[in-house]
Amino acid sequence: MPEPTLEIEEDLFARGFNHIAGVDEAGRGSLAGPVVVAAVILGNNWNIKHPLDDSKKLTPKKRESLYQIISNEALAFKIVSISPEEIDKINILQATLMGMKKCLIELEPFPDYALIDGNQFPKTTIQGETIVKGDTLSKSIAAASILAKVWRDKIMIDAGNEFPEWGFGKHKGYPTKYHKEIILKKGYSQIHRKSFKVK
Repeated sequence: MPEPTLEIEEDLFARGFNHIAGVDEAGRGSLAGPVVVAAVILGNNWNIKHPLDDSKKLTPKKRESLYQIISNEALAFKIVSISPEEIDKINILQATLMGMKKCLIELEPFPDYALIDGNQFPKTTIQGETIVKGDTLSKSIAAASILAKVWRDKIMIDAGNEFPEWGFGKHKGYPTKYHKEIILKKGYSQIHRKSFKVK
């Protein structure tokens, strides 16, 4: 699989947009912990040699390295965490969209175009588009996927230390066989999403 490129961003620069934000999330399919959304404006001076890619394709060590590069060299970035309680209250889709909107409106400089991974665009006056599998096509979205993944993994590792019985450091809250067996045996922890059913 080829790495994502800046072709979409370059086309938008040519159309007169200046601050193009890539947006992605981590933890949407998890049974526990927050959903984390990140938005990144790489800017038009981004070093294309940095090997940005879908965070799921990268090793934890590579993600950590790229997290530092993105946070140091991107024009702007924002990371938002939406709690399990909020997810249970408004559902995972609305929580994700809320995180996307919050990321975008709190970016500085303010984005004039947004590239959103997936097929749902948040309610905002900012122009933009959704891109299915966007983290494999756009470097801006790939950068956002890396920030969201690394940030969320750190939260879940900390949760694993706080609630060791559930093993969050291993599965990060995702519905692995091991995780589901623990839930059936011990029930939910304080950070589980009570609206999510164990199958």
